[in-house]
Amino acid sequence: MTSIMRQEIDQIPQVAASLLSNQAALDSVGKALRERDPAVVVTIARGSSDHAAYFLKYAIELELGIPVASLGPSLSSIYQVPLKLERAAAIAVSQSGASPDIVSLARSARDGGALTIALANTLPSPLTEAASLAIDIGAGPEIAVAATKSFVNSIVTGLAILAAWKGDAALTRAVQDLPNQLGRALTLDWSMLVEPLSSADSLYMLGRGPTLAIASEAALKCKETCELHAEAYSSAEVLHGPVSLVADSFPIIAFAGRDKAEASIAETASKMAAKKASVYLTSSKGDGPTVLPFVETGHPLTDALCLIIPYYGMVEALSRSRGFNPDKPAALKKVTETQ
Repeated sequence: MTSIMRQEIDQIPQVAASLLSNQAALDSVGKALRERDPAVVVTIARGSSDHAAYFLKYAIELELGIPVASLGPSLSSIYQVPLKLERAAAIAVSQSGASPDIVSLARSARDGGALTIALANTLPSPLTEAASLAIDIGAGPEIAVAATKSFVNSIVTGLAILAAWKGDAALTRAVQDLPNQLGRALTLDWSMLVEPLSSADSLYMLGRGPTLAIASEAALKCKETCELHAEAYSSAEVLHGPVSLVADSFPIIAFAGRDKAEASIAETASKMAAKKASVYLTSSKGDGPTVLPFVETGHPLTDALCLIIPYYGMVEALSRSRGFNPDKPAALKKVTETQ
């Protein structure tokens, strides 16, 4: 029987296409950001939504040179600190739009002067009502506890807004082509990972730049659906201590897109392979790692996003292989209402 998680993964190209059909709304948010011309951007999110925000952090910094920082929700919900954000934009990302601490911080950012934008899968919701502007990410009902299509569509939404904000024709074309590229990514087979990871106790996910956000999301899904410990590291940071744990057959998945960081990620992956770790790499530039198939989209940001699709398919199969129900992780629920 096909899991709900698998069904929702298969819906990703379709929901991305549906979202992008609402170009006028996305353009209007891009126009508002261009008019505000923020000196800094802050993000507000938790869980998979925070990983989507992390991806958008790198995208905004790389494309516009504007620094982006994540705000801790406890600043508002626990510490009740007034924020000074008169020259800022704030992007809040949430599947449910209902977590009290995320809503509280978005409201605080707006009250502190920020142009506050909510990317949510539920409209209306407390989050969208607390923001200056709101976009429905259009992922549709997501029943499986582990977020998949809402994670991808949050990033697609952010990239479409960024393209409009910057007025970047190349990024606009790449985003408009994403439904096709995500469909291609669905056909990629990463099942070679299932057997070695079925008996693993721990593994590393590596990335750099936008692919570090993908690695972070991959590690979370591994913990959520497989009860398998996984940690995400920058391919540079892993050499500053964590490499000490890498021994024979230690599993490592290195996420590399076609960008300026690809060679660096491949070099680190090759060093790990030389230590006899079991290294899997989404690049042909390594020496020793097993190459995982990947989609070349023609743009580094959409290249990075497409890497999560075959991983999602693999981790759903891995969850079942390890004896779990990927739709209903035992310790989790769909909406986490933290204070």
